[in-house]
Amino acid sequence: MTAERLRFISDAIIPPMATVAIRIGLGPHAVSVIAFGCAILAGASFYLAATESLWYLAGAVLVMLNGMLDLLDGAIARELDSESEAGDVLDHTLDRYADIILIGGLALGVAQPLLGFLAVTGVLMTSYMGTQAQAVDFGRLYAGVLGRADRLVLIAIVAVGMVIHGTDIYGLTLIGWLLVVFAVVGHLTALQRFTIVWRGLRH
Repeated sequence: MTAERLRFISDAIIPPMATVAIRIGLGPHAVSVIAFGCAILAGASFYLAATESLWYLAGAVLVMLNGMLDLLDGAIARELDSESEAGDVLDHTLDRYADIILIGGLALGVAQPLLGFLAVTGVLMTSYMGTQAQAVDFGRLYAGVLGRADRLVLIAIVAVGMVIHGTDIYGLTLIGWLLVVFAVVGHLTALQRFTIVWRGLRH
């Protein structure tokens, strides 16, 4: 996975960031909300990139900030020993809304609402099947090719790529092809998770 190759970066910078955040009085819930704010701004940047491609750079930076802050809230909670079910619900809820906003901004920015719909439903169904497995006492399920961290890294890379190569490739921009990947991989992963849980519960 893309994120696994970059884990050494987060392992190096997240702990000191957590220490600084705690010193200035930031709790995990506040960081979760700030991360969500970055996702909103990123989605808006991707939409505005329809008129000026340099907005893609701003969106790429904001997406990576969202990802880093998404790791930071958990690190702060562990450091303060304040992990809770309420915090988990807040984090996952904001993450799903962030996914919708990011993919929506990407799709609208390249005028591909259908691909955006297919991509976001694939992403949401992947997440849903993971939590549904937990709801029926099967255990939280993380099977699949692209996790959220991987998606964020790919979005940032492709956004930068749009500045370098904004023309179509076989009828779609780089963003369009990214949406195709999210749609196909998302729905296949959701079906994979469903099959794992279905077979496990039937035996």
